[in-house]
Amino acid sequence: MGIEKRLIKFIGISNWVIFSIASGAGLLFAQPSFARGIIFGGLIVTINFYLLERTLKKAFTPPQISSAGLILGKYYLRFTISGFIIFALIVWKVVQPIGLLVGLSVVVASITLATMRELKTLIFKEAI
Repeated sequence: MGIEKRLIKFIGISNWVIFSIASGAGLLFAQPSFARGIIFGGLIVTINFYLLERTLKKAFTPPQISSAGLILGKYYLRFTISGFIIFALIVWKVVQPIGLLVGLSVVVASITLATMRELKTLIFKEAI
């Protein structure tokens, strides 16, 4: 398995693991609106990551290679919809903004973990 596929698989799995841990901790230790922020933020970002992965796989798999405009159009559509959802959640006071920020950081944490894991692999592989 190539490094790209390994990274995407690891990030996809760790997204859900980090999301579950953060949501569980929020439900146990935080106010309900903070926990809802973690849950909604984590769902928004994790689903967006999955949809981006699916869009890119379809776009670069022959025989139907998509144009860059179509890929960017889908990306900006998802971005706009996510923005409206986040705006509505904050304006209607469904969530606390800090909790939402924690939830939205799930993919960043997964990518950071994946990077550290790959760096560790490369460093120890070169040390041998």
